[in-house]
Amino acid sequence: MFTSGFTNAPVSKALVFASVLLPFVASVTDTKHFLYVQVVPHLWVYRQFWRLFTWQICYVNSAEVLFAVMTFYQLRVVERLWGPRKYASFLISTLPYTSLLPPLVLALVLRPLSLNHVNYLPAGPTAVLFAALAQYHAAIPYIYKYRLAATAPAPTPTPAPPSAPRSARSSPSPSFLHTPVTLTSKTLSYVPAAQVALAQLPGSALAALVGWAVGTAYRNEVLPGRATAWRVPGWVLGERKRPGGLGRGGRERFEGLRRRLEDEGGGGGGGGGGGAGRASGVQGQRGQAQGEARRRTLGEVIAEQFRGAR
Repeated sequence: MFTSGFTNAPVSKALVFASVLLPFVASVTDTKHFLYVQVVPHLWVYRQFWRLFTWQICYVNSAEVLFAVMTFYQLRVVERLWGPRKYASFLISTLPYTSLLPPLVLALVLRPLSLNHVNYLPAGPTAVLFAALAQYHAAIPYIYKYRLAATAPAPTPTPAPPSAPRSARSSPSPSFLHTPVTLTSKTLSYVPAAQVALAQLPGSALAALVGWAVGTAYRNEVLPGRATAWRVPGWVLGERKRPGGLGRGGRERFEGLRRRLEDEGGGGGGGGGGGAGRASGVQGQRGQAQGEARRRTLGEVIAEQFRGAR
């Protein structure tokens, strides 16, 4: 059943509210100039390496804030699929990669290759956004497909007779305008994210590509260490320990249930001596009745058919 709003999605709710409130705070306090990264002079001249960890705090552009909020709201379905604890663990465990890789790639790869022309990395959690979008792309299936074309479909040509020349028998190749584009129910969900990625090229596109790569690596379990296995403590999200879920009493109850299921399952396996493998209760009575029914002779079965017995 479709669930609207932020039901069962506290992490997505926090991301949406933070994406709106933090830019407002940065604008009121006049601290926007501390958020973006310029390789020169911020890193190589002023040695402000703390910007490697703070450039993802918030966006400083109202258009980016709008499209990022729309995308984070759409990604709440991933949190409902995984659960808030795993979703929060994913965001935190990939945060070192999404924070450090984009500025390092910009400073050590793109800037030298562009002859020092590419120097700017815009502020905002674009890498985090696209890391979560990679999970949405891989885990959430589409509901339907549809096609869009610029013109109406061309009528089916009438086949030419065999005596016609080859030029008349050959069908014309379809033009680009007649080729339909196949889209899915998820296509429009990528439009706001694409706006974020194309907002401040090439830095925003770099952050989006690195975030998508980190999200794909997390899903394929190729990140170093135990990034995919680590989980946030339950008390961080307000989860309480279930009574009997852990501890000595819970293990004892689990072991008792397991032994009882093994005993009942062993009763159907077969008829050992002393009633050791016999099931108890109604299942045992049914098994005994079925066993007696199977031991009837052919003559008794034929006689019961004539007597009307079942």
